[in-house]
Amino acid sequence: MRQHYLALLSLIASLPAVAITFQTRLEKVEWKVEGDQFECRLSQSITDFGVGEFVRRAGEQATFRLQAREQWMGSGSATLLAAAVPWQPGRGDINLGVVSVGSGEVPLNSSQQQGARLLSGLLDGRSPLVRHRTLQGGEGLEVRLLPVKFNKAYSDYLACTAKLLPVNFDQIKQAQIGFPGGGSALDDASRAKLEIILQYLKADPSVNHIELDGHSDNGGSRLTNRDLSRRRALAVLDYFKANGVPEQQIVMRFHGERYPVAQNNNETNRARNRRVTVHLSREAAPADTPTPAAVAPNPAAAS
Repeated sequence: MRQHYLALLSLIASLPAVAITFQTRLEKVEWKVEGDQFECRLSQSITDFGVGEFVRRAGEQATFRLQAREQWMGSGSATLLAAAVPWQPGRGDINLGVVSVGSGEVPLNSSQQQGARLLSGLLDGRSPLVRHRTLQGGEGLEVRLLPVKFNKAYSDYLACTAKLLPVNFDQIKQAQIGFPGGGSALDDASRAKLEIILQYLKADPSVNHIELDGHSDNGGSRLTNRDLSRRRALAVLDYFKANGVPEQQIVMRFHGERYPVAQNNNETNRARNRRVTVHLSREAAPADTPTPAAVAPNPAAAS
């Protein structure tokens, strides 16, 4: 009898701990799509936990993240799966690897690759599933989204992403306009890059300060190089002004050969040094200057 008892205890000890599962009831599952030119979000509320959502910023692919109303998750790492749903017996889960778990309102944020695979899994009827542990006591924890009603929401999400800007602020806030031919005239590639910057500036009027820094290689005298860097910066400034950017928002400097980004030891490196750096920023308006509501910063554009 004692042997049977010990064997039973051994069996119980070997069983996995029962996980705390957060999941919305099937009949209450809803997907929500929100967004603008800067960011699109596809989300599902999770009962008693918070929200699971896909977030795609302009210029990037979507990531998957969890928003938690309470601090359920302990710091460390969690496993992310495109899991088979309970009503599909015999179908295996797809392990998408680990993702870091931190503190705060958004404890988990996947990579773009993981986000794309989760979206693909949802289209295939799979569930985004996070396996981790609770902060209190370290019990197993699972957070699951269900693929119910997903296709219609995904169609609306795609319509949102089609209107995204080509870049986000982090990608555009410091750009280099090249002059590889050695002169001070803008070429097609430079104008194309400036057009992307202008498109962002028109969409986000909270970006109201531009700094232009002209540079050259060391191919001429210092005075010649300084003047060439000035004319390059002036070419970019004139392009911005011609396209409606107020001159008072622009600061122009020129440095000649003083600040190379590469050694001037071959033609490729010299071409890299012939450039204008464009730095964008948000400067607060003076306290006595009212900000029109029409140009108030969009929260989704904040970086």
